[in-house]
Amino acid sequence: MRAAFAATPLLAAPVLAYALLAMVMGGGHAHAHEALTRALVSFPTAGGGDWPVSAADLLLAVGLVVGFLDLLKGAKDRRIAVVNHGLSIALFVACIAAMLLAPAFATSTFFLLTLMVLLDLIAGFIVATAPGEPGQKPRGR
Repeated sequence: MRAAFAATPLLAAPVLAYALLAMVMGGGHAHAHEALTRALVSFPTAGGGDWPVSAADLLLAVGLVVGFLDLLKGAKDRRIAVVNHGLSIALFVACIAAMLLAPAFATSTFFLLTLMVLLDLIAGFIVATAPGEPGQKPRGR
C-alpha cells in the first residue's frame, strides 16, 4: 500500500476532481467555465473590497499544495520512481487529450492544472537524475 501511494502522482487528485465536476455539470466549454468561476463564497477585505473564491480557485490552490507535497514525498526506491514517472507521463497525456477533445476541459483552469502536471513531471525527472550530496550513497541502491 505504501509503495502504491509513493508511485501515484498526487496531482491526479485535482485533475480527477475537475473531471468529476465537469461530468456533473455537463455541457461544453462555456458552461464549465461559468460554473467553475462562479463565486462560492466571498470574503471581505480590510480595504473594503470583496474577495470572491470560486471552485476554479479552490482546484488551483489544491493543485499547488498537492504539487508541492508530491515533490516533497520523492521516491527513495528507483523502481517506485520509474513507476511514478510513467504514471505522471500518462496523466499529462490524458490531460492534453482531454483539453483537445472534450469542450468542458478547454478552460484556463484545466490548462493550469495540466501545466502543474507538466512541471511536476519535469521536476520529478530532475530530482531523480540529480546527483546526491558528496559522500552520499546514490539513491535507489
